[in-house]
Amino acid sequence: MMSISTYSYYPGCSLHATASEYDSSLKEVFTALGVGLDELEDWNCCSASSGHSVNRPLLLALTGRNISIAQKTGHDVVMPCAGCFSHHKATEHVLRNDDKRRTFIEEAVDFKYDGTVAVRNLLDVVGSQIGLENVESRVKKPLTGLRVVGYYGCVLVRPPEIVQFENPENPVLLNHILDALKADVCQWSYAVDCCGGGIALTKPEVAAKMVNRLVDRAREAGAQAIVTTCPLCLMNLEMRQGDRDKMAVFYLTELMGLAFGLEKARSWWKAHLINPAGLLISVGLL
Repeated sequence: MMSISTYSYYPGCSLHATASEYDSSLKEVFTALGVGLDELEDWNCCSASSGHSVNRPLLLALTGRNISIAQKTGHDVVMPCAGCFSHHKATEHVLRNDDKRRTFIEEAVDFKYDGTVAVRNLLDVVGSQIGLENVESRVKKPLTGLRVVGYYGCVLVRPPEIVQFENPENPVLLNHILDALKADVCQWSYAVDCCGGGIALTKPEVAAKMVNRLVDRAREAGAQAIVTTCPLCLMNLEMRQGDRDKMAVFYLTELMGLAFGLEKARSWWKAHLINPAGLLISVGLL
């Protein structure tokens, strides 16, 4: 049963830019579920992939500032981007367990950490807090016939002692949500393998091999599409596929919106590099 009706919301830079369809679909889905999302006022970039390797204290201060803003709201904060979630979760871990670095963050940001709000990823909120029964009860157009694999990527589930995901080697939460939408979920062993998103610019040929390996394994599993919650993974999976028939990639919230019968669902496909409309028409969902 759903116990929390409102969450703070940290979109991060991607969801206000290249992943705008993720932002839009997430907001529409939460509205349909009757759950409030209040975007953090004056949030800042988490410093993404460069901060932790270039200037660790700056990363702690930037993410600590966002946590301080969330703390003022009194609501747990949803972070749909895997990278943003990972960085903020690491800072939360420091705030809870490292007195010296907690003092640094508190002084840099000018706040006192009290541990009353938590950083949460989208799958945890939807699957564990809002609940699968609530998701299933809002399905108007079951995704029956759409064969998919759930893809977490590497950042969302690692390091396990920091992100505290349900199972870092064999997670099941995404599949459970897809089951609630009545999609045909295919089993595979590559759900937490890296797609190469972090080296897509420096070593694009390597990233392309990693992407196409994942697509090949998804096809071998019988899937027609890949479902993820990571903006970098989705972009990389769409951009780096070869010239043959391309496999569609969805954000989970897009498929939730489709299953909920939301009118705006069609508008989200326009932002994709691989248009999934043909696939959805072929299985009777459009």
